[in-house]
Amino acid sequence: MASPIDLDRFKELSVMPTEDIDVIETKQDGWCLAQCDLLYAKICARLRKRYAVPFATPIPVIVEGWIATIVTALAYLKRGANPSDEQQGDIFKAAEAAWGEVREAADAENGLFDLPLRADSIATGISKGMPLGYSERSPYRWWTVQAEAGRDDDDS
Repeated sequence: MASPIDLDRFKELSVMPTEDIDVIETKQDGWCLAQCDLLYAKICARLRKRYAVPFATPIPVIVEGWIATIVTALAYLKRGANPSDEQQGDIFKAAEAAWGEVREAADAENGLFDLPLRADSIATGISKGMPLGYSERSPYRWWTVQAEAGRDDDDS
C-alpha cells in the first residue's frame, strides 16, 4: 500500500523543521515515506471495519494530519530527541492524541469522526440511525373518516 502523501506534503504538515527532515533523508533515503507507508497501513487496518479503505485519492486531510503528526514523533526519535526538551514532550503527546483520534474514528459506537466512504463522494461513512420519534394519525381521525363516508353514502 503506497503512502498517500509524498515527502513534500509531509514537510508541509510536519512541525519538524525541513532541514531536520532532510538530514534524516540524507542518512537513510526513503525512511520518512517508509514510515508514512507503514502508518497508513496501520490506520487502514484499524478503520477497515467502519470505512471503505484504503481511501481513494485525495485522501481526507484529517488522515494526512494523523500520518504527519505520528511520523513526526518517529522522525524525532530517529534523529535523536532531547528528553528534557518540553517541546519534544508536546510532539509526543500530539502523536498519542492522533492515535487516540484514529481509535475514536474506528469506534462505531462512540466515535465522533465522520470520514467519507469514497473521496469522490460527499456521502458519510457513518450510517445514521432513524429518528427516535413515533407518529401516527390522531386517535380521533376515525371519526372524521366515518363522517365523510357517511356523507358520501347520503349523497349517493
